[in-house]
Amino acid sequence: MTDIAIAADTRDLFSKFDPLIAEREALLATGVRDPFSIVMDEVKSPTLAVIRGKETILLGTYNYMGMTFDPDVIAAGKKALDEFGAGTTGSRVLNGTYQGHAEVETALREFYGTSGAMVFSTGYQANLGVISTLAGKGDYVVLDADSHASIYDGCFLGDADIVRFRHNSVEDLDKRLGRLPPQALKLVVLEGVYSMLGDVAPLPAMIAAVRKHPNCMILVDEAHGMGFFGEHGRGVYEEQGVEADVDFVVGTFSKSVGTVGGFCVSNHPKFEILRLVCRPYVFTASLPPSVVATAATSIRKLMHAGDKRAHLWKNSRRLHQGLTDLGFTLGTKTPQSAIIAVILNDQAQAVAIWQTLLELGLYVNMARPPATPAGTFLLRCSLCADHSDEQVEQIIGMFAIAGKATGATG
Repeated sequence: MTDIAIAADTRDLFSKFDPLIAEREALLATGVRDPFSIVMDEVKSPTLAVIRGKETILLGTYNYMGMTFDPDVIAAGKKALDEFGAGTTGSRVLNGTYQGHAEVETALREFYGTSGAMVFSTGYQANLGVISTLAGKGDYVVLDADSHASIYDGCFLGDADIVRFRHNSVEDLDKRLGRLPPQALKLVVLEGVYSMLGDVAPLPAMIAAVRKHPNCMILVDEAHGMGFFGEHGRGVYEEQGVEADVDFVVGTFSKSVGTVGGFCVSNHPKFEILRLVCRPYVFTASLPPSVVATAATSIRKLMHAGDKRAHLWKNSRRLHQGLTDLGFTLGTKTPQSAIIAVILNDQAQAVAIWQTLLELGLYVNMARPPATPAGTFLLRCSLCADHSDEQVEQIIGMFAIAGKATGATG
């Protein structure tokens, strides 16, 4: 009886993915490379790698400030590896706090000018941990509809009620907060730079709207703003002059800092209690000593990286103008960040241009739903402060060839 039932129904827990599997197989059957299985055989610098034997310009990483190959950063990592070994094999609240973990948190406090800093093993875990711990059952998390997956997952883990407002809409944020019970506790989560289109949040207007309502705290995710925005490189919230109005800043080491890890900084007097109650912090092995050493060194150098920031802005303006002149539709009308998104008609066109660029020696990210807004397919370009003027011109030339070859431009 059991054998017959199994034979009649071959569905299992993977069956829900069958449509996606079929779509992927159909795409690969056309002869294109798998966009999500790229292997970098050699990485020569923050802007150059070897992919399938071909030297390739990297325009699809988040290495905004080029710190991955900084000599001081590399030396710090090697030294820590020699002195402290390969890993901690423990949680931060057990045996996983080494001198380097304390040092990187000191560097963060100095960088952000805050009294508290807490380091997580990834940026994803920072959002997951902080949001789920602050906002639990009966509380509300009010977030931008285009928020990162880690923000949504933090809401799910904490079992808070999710209230979405239209992307970057101050009016909708204000309206939705006004509909919530005044006595309810609320965490409003904003992002300085949104990773898909590279657009920036109007934080002063948003914060003014939030402060009209009672029992609200504000968290700003500066994953894509740290290092690049503001006099000290703290992010969009520094650039826009709202540092004193933000309760928590979450960020990552895997963008401008050039390694891996995540963090939250705050001036709240009770902030340190999070170390004892935040599950993704308490129950996760801490970062290896070499990683926190590279992060601390990089963060201290980013405090004085004004020239790099200026060059990155120059690169962003030039690439945005060049792609606009070629006739591409971009995610923002003006360059707003180090991310420039090329909006395409459909997946077939996106894959065709992506593959043509790769064959020409340029790597960019291809993105599609659900990572992007519904119905949006794009190529996401992430500029680096180490891209030379000549490389930016090469990139524009490659897009010109790819656009014509695929019919995306005239």
